[in-house]
Amino acid sequence: MAKSGDDNTIPFRSPRADGDTLGGRIWRARDALDLSLGELAARMGLPEETVGDWERDHAEPRTQALFMLAGVLGVSPSWLIAGIGQAPSETGPEASTHPLFERLEEIRRLHIQTGEAIDALEAEIARLGLRGRRSDD
Repeated sequence: MAKSGDDNTIPFRSPRADGDTLGGRIWRARDALDLSLGELAARMGLPEETVGDWERDHAEPRTQALFMLAGVLGVSPSWLIAGIGQAPSETGPEASTHPLFERLEEIRRLHIQTGEAIDALEAEIARLGLRGRRSDD
């Protein structure tokens, strides 16, 4: 029988996680790009009402739409979903002026996410007492 708290999930800790909602993060990212709700909806090929419902937390995008939304807004899906990683205001205005800056910011976000995943995995290994007991030894 599993004890309370024993599961196979790895907690992704982040000192950068914000307390905003998905809709609030959509609005912040849209605002950082100076896009109207209609412009964002048009870029996604969706009705303005649909995107507005997401932003007001009346509905949530499906997985494919969420990843597309993150791409259009230039943020990571993890930030959009949970506030983990860099918010749009942290990237600075130069990120939208040249494709190389955009790529650099994308790689920085991935670097942060990888570090967070490593930290979480190390914590889980320590919690399970597996440190020093590798199968290839």
